[in-house]
Amino acid sequence: MIAPLQGKGILLASGNITIGNHRGVLHVGGLTIDMDIVWTTVLAAAIVLTLGFLMVRKVTSGVPGKLQLFWETVTAQVADLADSAIGPQGRRFVGLGVGVGVFILVCNWIAFIPSGDPGWLPPPTSDVNLPLAMAVTVIFLVHYNSIRARGFKGYVKHYFTPYAFLFPINVIEEITRPITMTFRLFGNIFSGVLMITVIVTLIPPYLSWIGLVIWKPFDELFIGAIQAFIFALLTIMYLGMGMSTDEH
Repeated sequence: MIAPLQGKGILLASGNITIGNHRGVLHVGGLTIDMDIVWTTVLAAAIVLTLGFLMVRKVTSGVPGKLQLFWETVTAQVADLADSAIGPQGRRFVGLGVGVGVFILVCNWIAFIPSGDPGWLPPPTSDVNLPLAMAVTVIFLVHYNSIRARGFKGYVKHYFTPYAFLFPINVIEEITRPITMTFRLFGNIFSGVLMITVIVTLIPPYLSWIGLVIWKPFDELFIGAIQAFIFALLTIMYLGMGMSTDEH
C-alpha cells in the first residue's frame, strides 16, 4: 500500500487520486465552472484576435514586418499541408486551419507563463471541455459541408460504401472521430501538467527545479506545438474527406 502523499493539488493513495486545484470555482445549475479555465480561454482568444487585427493594420505588399511574416509563414505551411493531404479543394479550409492551430498553440503555451500554485493561467486545453467543444464544432462543420457537397442522398450513401455491410463500422468511425480528437489533445496537455505536478511534489525542492528546467520547456513548448499542428491537420483532413465525391 502506498502511503498518502499530499501537496501541490495532488493526493496519491491506494485507490484515490485527486488532481488539480483551480482558482475560482463557480456553481451554476448543478454545473461546476472552473473560472481559471474560462479566463485563460478568453485570454488566448484575445491574443489571437489581437495578433490578427494588428497584422491587418500593418499589412503591406512590400517588405513584410515580423508579425505579417509570422502569419504568412503559418498560412503558407497550412496551405502546403492542405495541398499535400487532400489536394486543391483543401485551400478553402486554410483559414480555419490557421485559426484553430494558432489558437491551440497559444492555449498550450500559456502554461509557460509563471502564475503561482495553483496557477492563475492553466492551459485551457488541459481541461477536457475545451478540446471536446472544438472537436464537436469541427465534426459538425465536416457533416454540414459533406451534405452541401454530396447532397443528402450522397451523404447517406457514403455510410454504405464500399459495401453495405460496413454501415455499422462507418457509423462507429464517425462517432469516434470527435472522441479521438478530444482525448489526443487533452490527454497530451493534461499529462504534461500532471507530470510537472508530480515532479514538484515528489522531488525535494532543492532538486525539483532541475526537472522543471528540462521537462517544462519540452512539454509546454515542443509538445504543445506538435498537438496544435496535429489538431489543425485533422481538421483539414476531415473536412476534405467529408467533401470528397466519387469524381474526386
